[in-house]
Amino acid sequence: MEPTRHVKLFKNGRNQAVRIPREFELPGEDAVMHKEGNRLIIEPVAPRSLLALLATLPALDEDFAPIEDLPPDDVAL
Repeated sequence: MEPTRHVKLFKNGRNQAVRIPREFELPGEDAVMHKEGNRLIIEPVAPRSLLALLATLPALDEDFAPIEDLPPDDVAL
């Protein structure tokens, strides 16, 4: 059986809030919330991948100097 804990609801401005006890803390800084009947479900948001983050950055509009493609140096094994 899942652990349970009695908590108090309170008002924070015009919002209803609840403090999440330490044993129920979620990782990260973002979560999603939805209702299923009378249940309120709060789930952590998975961290975005580096690729997803890079896709949000604006494109570089610069001319870079060409890179000289030299052959690799010999390696003694």
